[in-house]
Amino acid sequence: MKDQVANTTRWVLYVLLILSALLGVLFYAHGISTDAFLNGGKIMLVLGVIVLIVAPTYTLIMNPKNLMKMLVSIVILAVILAVSYGFATNHMSALQLETYNISAMTSRLVGMGLIATYITFVISVLVILYSGVMKIIK
Repeated sequence: MKDQVANTTRWVLYVLLILSALLGVLFYAHGISTDAFLNGGKIMLVLGVIVLIVAPTYTLIMNPKNLMKMLVSIVILAVILAVSYGFATNHMSALQLETYNISAMTSRLVGMGLIATYITFVISVLVILYSGVMKIIK
């Protein structure tokens, strides 16, 4: 049953990928309007979020041992976001904030997102290097 859910999820995601690529090609070939393109994107987003919520929930119900791994991952993500928020600042002047029509908090949140991206990139490179070294040693 678990493999059937994984296969169904994979095929649903493939269909979403193909539909989004088709929408993009039609939009850039002037085959559909901007509103139709954006509405299609919204539908794809909603369907993607549904798959994102339903598939892991079903997997956790079928295999509750993975709940601890998921909770550890969420805690690690929360720590990365907290550290990123702590390092993020607003470097923009009041004139720049007004020009871009954003608040100081928005600027700080964007900085937090960038810092979190940098941290996760560095962590993934380190994990890849570590696993490569461990394979060589074994």
